[in-house]
Amino acid sequence: MGTPLLDLAAEKESAEVTDWAARLGWVVGLLLFIALVYWLMREGWKWRGTLQGDLPELPDAPSDLGPARLELSGRYHGSTTAGQWLDRIVAHGLGTRSRVELTLTDAGLDVVRPGATDFFIPVAQLREARLDKGIAGKVLTEGGLLIVTWEHGGKLLDSGFRSDHAAEHTEWVEAISNMINTSTTEGTAR
Repeated sequence: MGTPLLDLAAEKESAEVTDWAARLGWVVGLLLFIALVYWLMREGWKWRGTLQGDLPELPDAPSDLGPARLELSGRYHGSTTAGQWLDRIVAHGLGTRSRVELTLTDAGLDVVRPGATDFFIPVAQLREARLDKGIAGKVLTEGGLLIVTWEHGGKLLDSGFRSDHAAEHTEWVEAISNMINTSTTEGTAR
C-alpha cells in the first residue's frame, strides 16, 4: 500500500507558482496607467492656469514696508475664488503650496514663500480676514486656517494660511479687520 502512494506522489509535479510574464505585464500596465493619470492631472492644472490667464501679475512688495505689526511663520495652502473654497487659482503660482513668512505692515500684507512666487497685498486691496476650516485641498478643524480675502485684477480671492502656532490666527484676524476698517473710514472721510 505504501508503494502506490509514493509512485503517485512522485509522478505529479507542482504547478508553476508565478507566471512572471503575466505579472510583469500587469505591473507595466499599472505603471502606464499611473503615468497617464499623472499626465492628465498636469494637463488639467496647465489648462486651469490658461483659463485664469486674465489675472494680472502679482504685485511685488514696496522697497520700504515700514515697521511690522505682526509676523507669522507657517504654510501657504493656496488661493481660491472668494466664497468658492474648491475653485483653486493656479495662475502665477498661487496654487503652489509652500512654507510662508507673512508680515503685516501699514502698507499691507507681505507674503514671502521660499521656493514659490512671493507677492504683496496692498492694504487697499484687503477685504476680509476670517478663520475657516478649509480651502481647496486642505481641510482642518473649525478655525484651523487663516483666510485673507483680497482683490486682484477685479477678482476677489481667498488665500489660506496656517501658522505654526494656530493661536496666532485670532490676533491676525483682528489686526487685518482693524486695518480694513481704518482704511475704509479714511477713504470715505476724504
